[in-house]
Amino acid sequence: MENNKQHEEFMQMAIALSVKNVSESVGGPFGAVIVKDGKFIAGSANRVTATNDPTAHAEVSAIRLACEALNTFDLSGCVVYTSCEPCPMCLGAIYWARIETIYYANTKTDAEQIGFSDKFIYEELEKPMEHRSLPIVQLMRTEAMEAFKLWETSPMRIDY
Repeated sequence: MENNKQHEEFMQMAIALSVKNVSESVGGPFGAVIVKDGKFIAGSANRVTATNDPTAHAEVSAIRLACEALNTFDLSGCVVYTSCEPCPMCLGAIYWARIETIYYANTKTDAEQIGFSDKFIYEELEKPMEHRSLPIVQLMRTEAMEAFKLWETSPMRIDY
């Protein structure tokens, strides 16, 4: 899909979701659309405050809807159009979903200027675990390994 007009149409859909979300006082100014083979699959705006779910960013919400629509956890061949450069969580979700390309409009710097900064997360990830502001403590690894060992030989195992 190398048609710039089509890219702009899908980006306009993501932007429209973000504008509508704010205009209707539903949530933050973010929207995302998932497309496969040039066809709209799913779209969502930011749903964090509407659902009391801090993971319900536009991209994650759109990924959830696209996976449901396509009945798969693997969105290979899909593209995401998002009204803003994805945060670290959304970027991780996009990678896990195996989405091929990200198109974005606003930058993370634009988002920071209106109070949505994820710079602290990037900074925290660069630090060794013992120097992060959120304590991270390993506990009961031996006991937890039982599930991993079961997974290795499970006939129900699905690699992802």
